[in-house]
Amino acid sequence: MTTIQALRGTRDILPEETPLWQWVETVARDSLQRAAYREIRPPLIEQTDLFARGIGEATDVVGKEMYTFEDRGQRSITLRPEITAGLVRSLIEHKLTAQGGVQRLWHIGPAFRYERPQAGRQRQFHQLDVELIGSRDPRADAEVIALAHSLLQTLGLQSLTMDLNSVGDRHDRQRYREALVDFLTPYRADLDADSQDRLERNPLRILDSKDETTQAIVQTAPSLGDYLSDDSQRHFERVQQFLTNLAIPYQLNPRLVRGLDYYTHTAFEIQSADLGAQATVCGGGRYDGLVAQLGGPDAPAIGWAIGLERLTLLLKQLQNAPATSMDVYVVSRGEAAEAAALRLAHGLRQAGLAVEMDLSGAAFGKQFKRADRSGAAVCLILGDEEATQGTVQVKWLATGEQAAQSQGDLLANVDGLRSQILTAQQPQ
Repeated sequence: MTTIQALRGTRDILPEETPLWQWVETVARDSLQRAAYREIRPPLIEQTDLFARGIGEATDVVGKEMYTFEDRGQRSITLRPEITAGLVRSLIEHKLTAQGGVQRLWHIGPAFRYERPQAGRQRQFHQLDVELIGSRDPRADAEVIALAHSLLQTLGLQSLTMDLNSVGDRHDRQRYREALVDFLTPYRADLDADSQDRLERNPLRILDSKDETTQAIVQTAPSLGDYLSDDSQRHFERVQQFLTNLAIPYQLNPRLVRGLDYYTHTAFEIQSADLGAQATVCGGGRYDGLVAQLGGPDAPAIGWAIGLERLTLLLKQLQNAPATSMDVYVVSRGEAAEAAALRLAHGLRQAGLAVEMDLSGAAFGKQFKRADRSGAAVCLILGDEEATQGTVQVKWLATGEQAAQSQGDLLANVDGLRSQILTAQQPQ
């Protein structure tokens, strides 16, 4: 019989990997809670029209990459290709903006795009998404950028650079769009096939082309910054000043436009030099018109997303993850000893220790080998003699030191055992 494997572009996050993911999630949750951001959990599936209206029908995401199907109610449904649009839909539907003030929200979870899988990029991928909704103040831009930069540093990334640009408001972009089309039209035949298509539908995306010939052409194209209004320019200058005040380094990149139509004003990407061609670990920007575009109030907003596949890949390359360890490994042999081992393991777990119990019933020698591989600090050994006497052998795996102790005393003095374990787990 043919075995069933995971779909191309999806992958199992195996038990040896999940501690790293859990650590990233815990650090993110703690950092965001301290900044007054609240978690929201929108669904994975939405009406297709949400993304067509929100992201833009002319984008590659909507045109080429979405997983869309018709459900049994003849409705067009899409697995979310990104998180922001669904989060904004939820905000509108539940009238969160009616509470007044600013909404600071975050979400972590999977999204789906049909694109070519590669290291750090899958068809099912995971994002940490942060949104600040309800403020046009440039300080909001600086706040969310600073949160991203600080979180990545807390996780141990140091070789970070940030590209920063302003894509202006819709009037600025329309003026620039016309100038860019006028410039590129004479070069149409020299552009790559995707860029030729984008010339009609979404010319700003040509600036992101990876084709070398196209890139050489756009190097002399007009700059978006030359088409910013006075108000847009002032906003961008204040964002830069706030980032300078916070000692957050950045470099201006006039070709940075991001891939989704809803962006306005500030756009940014944070890169790590350790990821090669896939350097970007965080990207985001303003989207002041999206809430109103999806039927909500006029609520300006800014946010970002971090791709967790790329981030965890980088952390593994840097060996920058916390060491995970088991506290106690319990081995036993014999019916009475095995029953006592179960009671001990259960009691120690209830007291807050991490305990693995060997269930193999194998010879002690084999169980001891598994205890050594477990990474536990201490091994508890129960055989026929210990079961009869109500004792347990306590063996410290690093030193080999071993002594008998009453099972009752061990459970009654878990704090003392915990203190000894912490000492044993300290680097020598």
